[in-house]
Amino acid sequence: MPLDTLILRLWVLRRRVALLAMLLLASGATLVLSWPRAFVAEALVAPSETTGIATSSLLSPSPAFSGLLDPRPTGNFAIYLGALRSAEAAAMLAADTPLLAELAARRAAGPGGAVRGALGLRLAVDLDDARAWLARNLAVTQTLGAVTWTLALTHPDRDQALDALRRLHGFAEAKVRADLEDMARRRIVALEARLAREPDLYIRQSLYEMLAQQQRVGLVVAADEAVAARLVSAPMVEQRASVPNRPLLLLLLLLAAPLAAVALVAAGLLAAGQPAPRPLRMEPAE
Repeated sequence: MPLDTLILRLWVLRRRVALLAMLLLASGATLVLSWPRAFVAEALVAPSETTGIATSSLLSPSPAFSGLLDPRPTGNFAIYLGALRSAEAAAMLAADTPLLAELAARRAAGPGGAVRGALGLRLAVDLDDARAWLARNLAVTQTLGAVTWTLALTHPDRDQALDALRRLHGFAEAKVRADLEDMARRRIVALEARLAREPDLYIRQSLYEMLAQQQRVGLVVAADEAVAARLVSAPMVEQRASVPNRPLLLLLLLLAAPLAAVALVAAGLLAAGQPAPRPLRMEPAE
């Protein structure tokens, strides 16, 4: 179908297009307004390698220009970010918070729960569901032009959003600290065992230096407040629920509904096809 013909037919069916756009707008607005609201708890953190006397700089030497060209997280902070979304973090939330009960109640409520019950689908939740919830609702965003990172956790309950974010930060920080302490302890035990049976004086001197370094590691880890991520801004939660962003969604829907209506009507016209043109009558020559 030629483009000019399609545009002409759309203009003829403009009332149908407007009615379809209003129906799409009304259904979309109903869905957006009925979407459950949630609160966002946020915290601002920075890698401990960039603040004060860094733990990593006391543990091992690092190049002078490391991190200037590569913005990706490294060192203890990378382990901290990985621990935030790990299966262990999800298990911690499932054990210390009513997360599993809330997920089960949310799954059973509404028409979706009735459909699951009628079809015999699983209604119970497990740790996989907790980990999927954590992956969906925890956002980790790097601040452009700075070394700070924003942690944002979305939860329908305001108090539980703040509590869960505090627990996640404490868990990830404790995970890094425990790994460093365990590594230093095992190295100290191995070095002391080697020193007990090493007769060579020069080798013993090197072993003593390595032992002193590992003892310094244990001292730094025990004394430093943050070994992975330093809190720039403590976890806070907003006063009013902001997820989903209803004004923005309604504005996008106001733009998308007319375009979708035009596209649907045009697709219907193209699927119906163009009627065959009338044959031209040949005039007899005079």
